[in-house]
Amino acid sequence: MPRRAEIQPRQVEPDPVYGSVLVTQVINRVMLDGKKSIAEKIVYDALALVSEKTGKPALEVLEGAVKTVTPVLEVRSRRVGGANYQVPVEVPQRRARTLAIRWIVQFARDRREKHMGDKLAGELMDALNQQGGAYKKKDDIYRMAQANKAFAHYRW
Repeated sequence: MPRRAEIQPRQVEPDPVYGSVLVTQVINRVMLDGKKSIAEKIVYDALALVSEKTGKPALEVLEGAVKTVTPVLEVRSRRVGGANYQVPVEVPQRRARTLAIRWIVQFARDRREKHMGDKLAGELMDALNQQGGAYKKKDDIYRMAQANKAFAHYRW
């Protein structure tokens, strides 16, 4: 990281089907080995499946799922006088959204369905209903931050 200049994050283009930057971010997170067309197919299949199951627009479901999994607080390690403290800090919005997408895709990969499209659709549905691995991860991180609230004065 440069010490002087602030890093300018690269702008992500909206995807061609839904016209959404969020869908592009999910596609980029699902992509392995630079195979973007395969990742697009997986994400679009998952969104079609979710929209069919819920009867709501796919984009609305995706945004709801990401919003549900988005963390508010997290803990950062801080060394004070030879001891490490887990200090709770608020998560910046950009990082929070990135974490939410990362967790959804990560826990989708760990699911038992046969195809990745089904796995992703299942995880999105679970996230929307406040269950599943990604939601549990958000909840665990929030609980850890609450448990370490006593060290909040070490924030920097």
